[in-house]
Amino acid sequence: MTFRIDQLAPGQKVYFASDFHLGVPDAESSRAREKKIVRWLDSVKHDAAAILLLGDIFDFWFEYQHAIPKGFIRLQGKLAELTDAGIPVLFFTGNHDMWMFDYFPEELNIPIIREPISTNFGGHKFYIGHGDGLGPGDHTYKMLKKVFNNKACQWLFGWLHPNAGIGIANKWSRRSRISNTKHDEKFFGEDEWLVQYCKEVENEQHHDFYVFGHRHLPLDMPINGSSRYVNLGEWVNFCSYGVYDGKDLKLDYFEK
Repeated sequence: MTFRIDQLAPGQKVYFASDFHLGVPDAESSRAREKKIVRWLDSVKHDAAAILLLGDIFDFWFEYQHAIPKGFIRLQGKLAELTDAGIPVLFFTGNHDMWMFDYFPEELNIPIIREPISTNFGGHKFYIGHGDGLGPGDHTYKMLKKVFNNKACQWLFGWLHPNAGIGIANKWSRRSRISNTKHDEKFFGEDEWLVQYCKEVENEQHHDFYVFGHRHLPLDMPINGSSRYVNLGEWVNFCSYGVYDGKDLKLDYFEK
């Protein structure tokens, strides 16, 4: 997919957020987090040139032919309101919500993007994606991702009754690392896989900003003298997001 904004109107901004992980660790806290996300979207809609959601918005998502996971209706309604108002919203799939198909494009007018993209906003070049399976290491997950992306596996899972399929997935979600609200992510400095991946891409083609989620740590690190890597963090602990004003990209925090 090609999406770019060559020049922002005065006062306009591009917003980036990821890793809401709606659905965990329990219904009550997830709903409170969803309401906070809706408040954030309300707070940025007046100057948003675009809003990019960089994956793991849901801790689990699977679209059956005639069913989707129950809940998250406040977020979906707000996203519909934004796109109906003409604000572009893009959804990058993450490792928890890679089974997005046609529901968001058809019902909410939100395109689904499955791989990192290179694009331009306001005269700066961006490289954007969720971040899962990139760079060295994480070989077990990379193998699992191939299985989960396999059309035959998706077709077989789709034959499970939604009560069974979603039930199995919810049990799996409760074992994910974000389900533990005590934050214990470790920072690996220059050994961060996404930092190494950004350097590999930068050696082939220059980008001013590399923007990813997945890592669950708000990070702003130099790749070289003219490139930066920004990780958006997550919303269980940090409520962090990225905002680009046409001149610079920075991390910010909502209601913290």
